[in-house]
Amino acid sequence: MSEIYAHDAPGPHLIRNGRLEADTSRPFVPEPEVPAEGQVPGDEPGWIVPLSVWKTSRATLRRHQHPVAVLLDPDADLADLADADGTLNPAGIAFIAVDFPVYTDGRGYSLAQLLRTRYQWQGELRAVGDVMIDTIHYQARVGFDSFLVKPGHDPHKALDAFKTFTVHYQKTYRAPTPAAA
Repeated sequence: MSEIYAHDAPGPHLIRNGRLEADTSRPFVPEPEVPAEGQVPGDEPGWIVPLSVWKTSRATLRRHQHPVAVLLDPDADLADLADADGTLNPAGIAFIAVDFPVYTDGRGYSLAQLLRTRYQWQGELRAVGDVMIDTIHYQARVGFDSFLVKPGHDPHKALDAFKTFTVHYQKTYRAPTPAAA
């Protein structure tokens, strides 16, 4: 997970609300030799935890003063994110991040659409991983509203990518956020 957050260039790489900002998130990586139950980050802002940590420790994490972000792998089962009754309670969740390990892996698009429609997720939905200039426009169309641009890609050009298309033939979850001037 930490390679998602390793950037090779200075400056902000996070597009959020149509603007570039610094990404203050940091990954929590549980110890592999220790059972996942009870492995949680400290009660500080900015943590992003894998779904496995959320699944085993959601009650503990919800008691924290600072919510955590939850990272979904492309093969995540969204039922693991939801509560026992099948609903997605936003308590304790700062945002949901979906990993795109390679840009050709389209499962993250499906996860976003399901989170927005079936699970009624209204909070921030962030695309991370292999997020490129060529993909953010399409990611926005299925419900992503923040994007951690891949190292090596110019985040300013990524902002401009929202202006690439002005007419769409397909339905969308929501219109992409226009880039700030």
